[in-house]
Amino acid sequence: MKLLDLTLREGEQRPGVSYSVDQKVEAARELDSLGVEYVQVGFPVADDRTARVCARVDLDARITGIARAVPGDVEAALDAGVDVVDLFAPTSDRQLDGVLGKGRAELTEAAVEAADLARDAGAEVHFSAMDGFRTDPADLDAIFDAVDADCYTVADTVGSRTPAGVTDHLEALDTDLSTVGVHFHDDLGVATANTLAAARLGVAKADVSVAGIGERAGNASLEETVAAAAVGDENVEVELDANDLLPVAHAVLDALDEDVESAKSLLGDEVFAHESGLHTAAMLDDPATFEPFDPARFGGQRRLLFGSASGRGAARRLLERAGREPTGDRIAALLDRLGAVEEELTVEEAVALAEELD
Repeated sequence: MKLLDLTLREGEQRPGVSYSVDQKVEAARELDSLGVEYVQVGFPVADDRTARVCARVDLDARITGIARAVPGDVEAALDAGVDVVDLFAPTSDRQLDGVLGKGRAELTEAAVEAADLARDAGAEVHFSAMDGFRTDPADLDAIFDAVDADCYTVADTVGSRTPAGVTDHLEALDTDLSTVGVHFHDDLGVATANTLAAARLGVAKADVSVAGIGERAGNASLEETVAAAAVGDENVEVELDANDLLPVAHAVLDALDEDVESAKSLLGDEVFAHESGLHTAAMLDDPATFEPFDPARFGGQRRLLFGSASGRGAARRLLERAGREPTGDRIAALLDRLGAVEEELTVEEAVALAEELD
């Protein structure tokens, strides 16, 4: 499954957020180093930043820009120099009426013309069905059949679906899933799970963002999708080298001046840190006792911490590592010292403390 990273576009759809050209250039280069297939830079018709980014980067990834199904948007995307024009249009009855005020036939005609305009100019064409997961599958099949695109993305625009509904909806399509992509929002907290459910069915592409950054509750997380595909039960292959997944994700966040909570899955400061006495005692011998995977697999680093929460088992193993016989007196003395430290110690620091004991 290919990945389209939309951090640079979705991130800016949050209130008060805007990225400079320099920030987008740096983040795009980091994402390219990771090996994502597509990087979505922005909305070209909105301003000239997409064009300025395209002029400054030479990526292996294909740069995409979104465009409404109107000629002016398509021309702006082509002028900006994107590789892929990602057309979007509402397809559900509710959004056709509330957003466009048009009928389905009129929308389809506009989408066909916009796709042909982009195709004739030599661009790769994607078509994204806004609110696609609340659109009758037969209506999706009809517009996908009419529009000449390389990929047809079904979007859960309002974040209303869960994995079972995603599976049912995609299986109801007659369109070959090898040409279908998915786009999920995290309003129910299941965007990544939805992405994995779609991947298991064989969709060609998934839209993701670093740390799930995106409008409202965000989008499916790039790093969660990649890690879960690698260690989970879905039997999904993602076209990306995961060895530097976490360092690159952090570099993207740094470039964009974005922060994540300390407990954020995979990226938070506390995620690979362990201090509980029971945990650290066991993990000194076998880290997998309390870890789902080795963080180094994705470029992360485990931290075993020792302090007031450390117990006798941890103290015993630290003394053994320090070459000291773990007598009752030494265990008690080490626990006293650990309880007095102002900040938790790393394994190396705790072993050095144990070495000081008589």
